[in-house]
Amino acid sequence: MLVFGASDEKESKARGKGSEIVKSLGVSFDLSPRQKAVVECLRAPRAQNFLTVIPIEGLGQHMSALEYRTILKYRLMIPLFPVDEPCPVCRKVCLDSFGEHAVHCKELPGFKYRHDLVRDVLYDVLKRAGISSRKEAPVNFLTDPLEGRSTLRPADILVFGWAGGKHACVDLTGVSPLVGLRDNGFVAGQAALKAESSKVAKHEKACLENQHVFIPFAFDTFGFLAPEAEEFLNRVQRVVQSNFSTPKTQNFIFSRIGFAIQKGVAAQLVARLPAILL
Repeated sequence: MLVFGASDEKESKARGKGSEIVKSLGVSFDLSPRQKAVVECLRAPRAQNFLTVIPIEGLGQHMSALEYRTILKYRLMIPLFPVDEPCPVCRKVCLDSFGEHAVHCKELPGFKYRHDLVRDVLYDVLKRAGISSRKEAPVNFLTDPLEGRSTLRPADILVFGWAGGKHACVDLTGVSPLVGLRDNGFVAGQAALKAESSKVAKHEKACLENQHVFIPFAFDTFGFLAPEAEEFLNRVQRVVQSNFSTPKTQNFIFSRIGFAIQKGVAAQLVARLPAILL
C-alpha cells in the first residue's frame, strides 16, 4: 500500500502561510547577507515541502523533538552553537553559531548518513511505486589503468529499463548553498545546479558508452532540487498516479524526499550540539 502525506488543501495553506512570512522578512527587517541568502533559500521551490509530511514511523517520517526544534532553529537563523567552539566531530575547525560548518562537515556522523537517508527513502518510493530498481548496484564502467579498479562508485540506485529500455544510474549528491557565501550575487539553488553539472561531467559519458543513462540527483540542505532530480521525481509521481488511486495534484513523493533531507541535516546539527542542550 502506498501511504502519502497531507491533503492538498492543508498543504496549500501551509505553503501559503510560510510564503507570506518569508516574504515579509526582507521588507520588515534589515538583513545581513547570510540572512538574505537563507530567506532566498526558504523561498525556493520545494524548500517547504517537508512541513506537509504526516509523521509515520514505518516510512521514516519522524523526528525527535530535539531534531525538529534544531532544524527549525537552523532554518530560522536562531544561533545553535557557541562561537569559536571547535567542532566536536572533526576537531579541525571552529563551529559558527548558526551551524553552517555542521551541515557540510564531512566527518562522521552525519554527512554520509544524510546522503544514505535520502537514497534509502528514494529507493523505498521507487519500490512502492512498482518501479524495478536496486540500491548500491555495482557498475564497472570506468577502470583506471594505473589502479586496476573501477573509478566509478556503485550506482546509488540503478533503475532498470528507465529510458528506452536502458537502465539508469541515479547518483545522489547534497550540498550546502551557503558555503563560500559572498556579500552579493547569491542565487538560491545555484550550488545544487553546480553539483548537478559536475556530476554530469564526471559520469554521463561513461554511462552512455555502456548503454546506460545517467541521472544526477542533486539537492541542497534547504530542500531545493536540481532540474534532473525534479524531472525524475515528476516521472515517478506520474507512474504512481497511473498505478494507484492518488490525486494528480498530490506531491507526497516530493514531501517524503524533502523530509528526508531535513532529517539528515538535523542529525548533523544535533551530533554537534553541546551536551547541556541535549
